[in-house]
Amino acid sequence: MKRDSSRVLVVAGTDTGVGKTVFSAALTGVLNGHYWKPIQSGLDGETDSDTVRRLSGLPPDRILPEAYRLLMPASPHIAARLDGVEIDVEGLSPPSPSLPLPHEEAGETSLVIEGAGGLMVPLTSRMLQIDLYARWQHPVILVARTALGTINHSLLSIEALRRRDIPILGIAFTGESEPEVEMTVVETGQIRRLGRLPHLDHLEAASLRAAFAACFDMTAFAP
Repeated sequence: MKRDSSRVLVVAGTDTGVGKTVFSAALTGVLNGHYWKPIQSGLDGETDSDTVRRLSGLPPDRILPEAYRLLMPASPHIAARLDGVEIDVEGLSPPSPSLPLPHEEAGETSLVIEGAGGLMVPLTSRMLQIDLYARWQHPVILVARTALGTINHSLLSIEALRRRDIPILGIAFTGESEPEVEMTVVETGQIRRLGRLPHLDHLEAASLRAAFAACFDMTAFAP
């Protein structure tokens, strides 16, 4: 049997540390898809790909290798310079989501791409990460925490995406419930609310999948 669904989704954050890696793990898992982190800055400890491998519940081969693995936990353009590496932005194209799935013929599946830090992070001295997304033109899921400051960060990010005509699938919140904050972002930014992933005391693949299923409508992520 061959799947007839295929989609590339870009997971972007309003800032670093907003929970986009955990969100990406949950999304990739429920989509039974593939995950790709093009640029990993910081290799000390568990990388984002390692986290997704652990929390998605997917086979290791669903986690695609990074294009760049940089030692320093810093902006990619700084980390690359310190490593003596030049990031080839022209060569950063998403792998085809047409990949073989277990027990199926070579068919189509979803690819979840996680960016590095926030939207305006420089990849090189000449290109911001958001400009790469503008080239790709794949739908972006904006991840924002509900903590203080998120209204400003979220609205600025939404405006930056729209100024570059980048398609936005919607916004996913992480953290404690803050209905008024979320409503302000959604109404002022005129953006679709996809759901909110709460803090989990016991973060593991099973609990993450259950929380995601309870908090998000999967039809929003369908092709």
